[in-house]
Parts: sequence; structure tokens; C-alpha cells
Amino acid sequence: MKNYLIRRLLQLIPVFIGVLFILFFILDQAPGSPASTMMDPKMTAEQKAILNERLDPAKPFYEKFFNWVVEALSGNFGYSNKYKRPVTQVIGTYIVPTFRLSVVALMISLIVGIPVGIISATRQNSLLDHTMTSLSLIGLSMPTFFFGLLLLKFFAVDLQWLPLYGAQNHMLKSKGAWVVFWDIARHLVLPGIVLGFASTASFMRYTRSSMLEVIRQDYVRTARAKGLTEKVVIYRHAFRNAVIPIITLLGFSIPGLVSGAVMTESIFGYPGLGKISVDAVNARDYPLILGINSMLSILTLVSTLVADIFYAVADPRIKYE
Repeated sequence: MKNYLIRRLLQLIPVFIGVLFILFFILDQAPGSPASTMMDPKMTAEQKAILNERLDPAKPFYEKFFNWVVEALSGNFGYSNKYKRPVTQVIGTYIVPTFRLSVVALMISLIVGIPVGIISATRQNSLLDHTMTSLSLIGLSMPTFFFGLLLLKFFAVDLQWLPLYGAQNHMLKSKGAWVVFWDIARHLVLPGIVLGFASTASFMRYTRSSMLEVIRQDYVRTARAKGLTEKVVIYRHAFRNAVIPIITLLGFSIPGLVSGAVMTESIFGYPGLGKISVDAVNARDYPLILGINSMLSILTLVSTLVADIFYAVADPRIKYE
């Protein structure tokens, strides 16, 4: 296992550099520049040229990419033109709300999606199975913005049970830790449900398909013939062998939740990485865009590595040499 981890970590380095190259190339070829959003229409051509040179020096692509990678490896991702702060500080400020939202969405996906998938598989072709399958298709098909607006209209506007936007009510900071915790939790309910809905549908469908394949195997029939209870057969024998595809989905769901928060945070006015990503694109804040996408790339690569490790934990037959 140790040698495998070392090899995988070494393999991640060229992959990460390749991802950075693609990101940098796309942004370098994008129309406009950071200076275009800061120019006064009354500025002269000379003043515009000076501003362009200050914010986007005319250097060869390879030189700009090499300099940026060297600085990024040292922890310096540049300076945000929009927020007037280093990119690492901006990301550090907004990553906590996004992390909270992603954890809530992931917990909803796992707690709801996996048990429903197991129940649906064990009751194949029943009314419950057809209902859950239909709901999962709706979850995969319904646009995030539409589902989010429906929840906002019903729970925040009509019933006024939950907050309309934001991550917390700053007027309640002096009311005590429990009041602040409850306020943050209430602000997480709607965006957490919206962000986790599609993932819940995916976990349900993957779990159902994998369980249907496993429960038809001979060793499951043998376990039943030995007199084991159905609960033990399903959860101790069948589910453990069906969990590999679910681990694969989990490995890609974690970074997917963070990147998928762009639409959700924009709908709910939630101050996280998703919202500032949209603001950075609108302001052509290239250092911040590169910093956020670099973080997502690292998260994706690490998640796939962790998923590989979990394979061996879930299935002892898998050995890494």
C-alpha cells in the first residue's frame, strides 16, 4: 500500500500541471482582459494601454505560465483585482461557508440516497420501487435553478419558514452560540437540499443497480439458506460487495458538490466559492478564477486517490502492490 500511494502521488503531479496548463491557456485566450472592466469610457487610448500593461503585461504565454506555476507552488496565486486582496485570502474567507454547504448536501445524499436505493432494490417492481425510481429521474432531470426557485417561493416567501438568502443573520451574533448555530443551520436547509438533490438521485440509482446485481449471486442465496436474517444478508453480505460503485461515485461527488455550488449559491445569495466564482468571471478576475479552479483540481485528484484507498477497505480481495 505504501508503494502504491507513493506512485499515485507522483502520478498526480504531471496530471495537476497538465490541468493548470489547460486552465491557464483557456483564460489566456479568453476575450477581454481584467482592465476592460475597470476602464473609464473617458480614458484616452494611452491611458488604456498603460492600464492594460499594468494588469496584463505583454509577455509570451509560456513565460507567463511558468512564472505563475512557480509562484503557485510557493503558495502565491496572485492578487485579486476585484477584492483587492491576495487570492489565497479571498478563497480562505469564502471556503468555510461552501464547505459547510457541501457537507450538508453530501450528508443528505448519503443518508437518503443509499438506504432508499437498498430498499428499492430489495422490493424490485413494487409501487415503492417505481415511485423512488421516478423521483430519482426527476432529481437528475430538474434544473437546479428551477428547483431552487420553487423551494424559495414555497418555504421562504409563502410560508416564511426559512430565510430567503444569505448564510446567516449577522444581527444575531450577540445572541449567543446556540442562536447563531440555529440561524446558520436554518440558512443551510434550502441550499443544502437543492445542492444535494441531484446527488441523492445518483446515489439512489447507483445503489439500486449495484444491489440488484449482487442479491442475485449464489453467496447471497447461500447466506439465506444458512438461516441468516434478511437484515444480515442484505447489509452485511450484499451491501458490502455492492459498495464499490458507490465509492467511485462518492469520489467524484465531493468535488462535484463544491463546483456545483456555483448555481446554488447564486440563487440563494449564499456567500461562498460558487458566488465569488461568478463574480470573478464577470469581473475577469483571472488570478481568482485560476486559484479557485486549481483548488477544485486538487480536491478532485485527492478524492480519486481516497476512493482507491477505500476500495481496499471495503473489499479485502483488492490488494495494491
